[in-house]
Amino acid sequence: MDHLGYRMKFGALGPSTNTIVQPDFDDMRPVGVTNHYSRIIIPNNPVNTDGDFLKLVDSIQGSTLQAVDVLKSCEMQYLVMGMSAATFWDGRAGAEKYLAMMRERAGVEVSCGSFATEAALNTYKAKRIAFFSPYFPVANAQVRRFYEDCGFTVVRDICLQRPSPVQIAHTTDDMCRNALRQLDGDDVDAIVQVGTNLSMVRFAAAAELFLGKPVIAINTATYWHALRAVGINDRLQGFGRLLSHY
Repeated sequence: MDHLGYRMKFGALGPSTNTIVQPDFDDMRPVGVTNHYSRIIIPNNPVNTDGDFLKLVDSIQGSTLQAVDVLKSCEMQYLVMGMSAATFWDGRAGAEKYLAMMRERAGVEVSCGSFATEAALNTYKAKRIAFFSPYFPVANAQVRRFYEDCGFTVVRDICLQRPSPVQIAHTTDDMCRNALRQLDGDDVDAIVQVGTNLSMVRFAAAAELFLGKPVIAINTATYWHALRAVGINDRLQGFGRLLSHY
């Protein structure tokens, strides 16, 4: 039994440009659970168009399996994916194929952002949703398709079109606040934030209080999904109702 990870030894994946998901996961880590991070090596190239974003997704795909292989050497017990765009691609059927590929390569069960946020929305019994991302329209279309395949009605969405992978982590609270204000309405049951390099775990928890509805940060949902999947039911405060109540 691992001396520090005596309850669970998580492997965690994220792009090398991502500076948010690792500290987010560590902040939500219960005692006796350890997170072991492997970086998916990608360039920090400018992103100005849909085409640039598609090149970024392709570069992530090429390095992901190598990063999984690195994690296998520590004998992780479960894999938590800290990268999200690829997990929404080609609708729910495409996402299921991608998840199956990751399970096979990792040799363990896997939590990823697409299915974790779906599970969170189902927990809240949300039907009509809105979402925002740091992505470009080509990627938001994939996210919308996934949620619609899952049976949700996507009322509105916003893409912040951040100018590079690293710049996603520079997204300000004001940008997130403005997005939430544009997305919210009586016709929306819940709001979702996707993009794991965007810092929202605490801001989303605060937004739930003033909006009076679920605001789901993808990093919160993914780590919650992983904890519950392995039977760890600790209730954590400060990250919204998902972790404190479910």
